[in-house]
This record gives sequence, C-alpha cells and structure tokens, in this order.
Amino acid sequence: MTQQLEPMPTDWRRALAVVAHPDDLEYGCAAAVAGWTDEGREVTYLLASRGEAGIDTIAPDECAPLREQEQRESAAAVGVSAVEFLDHRDGVIEYGAALRRDIAAAVRRHRPELLITLNHRDTWGGVAWNTPDHRAVGRATLDAAGDAGNRWIFPELGEQGLAPWDGVRWVAVAGTDRPTHAVDATPGFERSVRSLLAHRTYIEVLTDEDPEAYCRTFLTSTTGAAAERFGGRPAVTFEVFPR
Repeated sequence: MTQQLEPMPTDWRRALAVVAHPDDLEYGCAAAVAGWTDEGREVTYLLASRGEAGIDTIAPDECAPLREQEQRESAAAVGVSAVEFLDHRDGVIEYGAALRRDIAAAVRRHRPELLITLNHRDTWGGVAWNTPDHRAVGRATLDAAGDAGNRWIFPELGEQGLAPWDGVRWVAVAGTDRPTHAVDATPGFERSVRSLLAHRTYIEVLTDEDPEAYCRTFLTSTTGAAAERFGGRPAVTFEVFPR
C-alpha cells in the first residue's frame, strides 16, 4: 500500500519562504501559499538573487529589475505582498556563513514559525542535477533556522537590534523526492497558474508552447502526481523537518 502523506501543520501564523530565484516558489508551492493566505496567514518571500543570469538574451542589468517586478506580481497573485531580495549574485550563490547570516537576519526580522525552501539535494528525483544556487540556499535555510535562535552565532545581528528568534518549528522543503506532508492544491490552483504565468518573460524563452497552457500543464502534472498519496486530491508536497 502506498504510504500516505500527512497534512501540513496548521497551528502557525507566520511563514518565511526562502529561495534562490524568481519563479522558484511558483514552480514549487504557490497553490499552497494561496490557500494559506486565504486563511489569514502571513507569508513573506525572501529571494537570494534577482534571477539576473536566467535569460540568455537579456543582459543581467536589464534582466534583474524585470524579473523582480514579475516576482512581485507573481507573489501578489497568491496574496503575498512582502517580497525581499538579498542581492546575492545569480548563478554563483555560495553556501556559507554570509548566506546563513543573511537568512538568519530575515528570520529574526519576520519571526516565522514555518520556514519554506526548495530542494537542497544534489538531484531532482535522482535523475536531473540540481543547480548550485538551489542547493546552497536550501541548505543555508535549514541551517539558519537554528542560527537565528542562537545569540552567540552572528552576534552582530543582536548589535543591529535583531533579537534571537528560536520560534521556527518546522522547515518545509518543496520540490523534494522525499515528501512527508502535503497541502490540497485545489483551492489555490487557479491562482498558482496566474502566479507562474506572471514570469512570462522567462517562460517565453523557456518554451515555444503557449505560456498559459505551459503553466497549467506543468502545475496539473506536478500536483496530480501527489494525489495517490493524499486521498486522491491534487497536492503540493513538502519534506518537513520539525525542530
């Protein structure tokens, strides 16, 4: 019998979603975010880069503000108004103390109970190599959950007025091949399509398919693939690490 996925925890009010690039959340979990904001939960997006190296035909200095604007429109489609950028350089984001510090600072500012990130492992499903940026940001987010609560790690944050926050209770990883939990995608599905479609500039160079058809087909496939393990309901899946 196929092991069923657990429903995501619901006893939280604030979440911080930390990813490397514009569109990472839209490919990974926007339908879940839409459902959460409908319930009155507060979700903030933190992006390590502005995705400026993501489009070969557009120079980075032109691409960055374009992708930033598309990300803000994308977030708004699922009820997220707070979108922040760390300005690490797209394509060469490095795992290490500097990235952990930046994410820990954001955790201290926003005081989330739930942290969300994207697949931090070497591969997607064991068959496709993951990017260095995804791996670095995912790992740093998992680590920053603890860093944020320890006053002796990055003490300079305390000197800047950012008190330790040890209230992160879970880190949820989207896009994983080892999911443990899921959220029903049905209520937020149409808004998740609009949210991904907001990244039109990127999508139009990624595929020759009609952009809306591409977004709908991709998200139908990914959420539908989880249905067998979630009571027949299309779902957004997460690998949840309790703390």
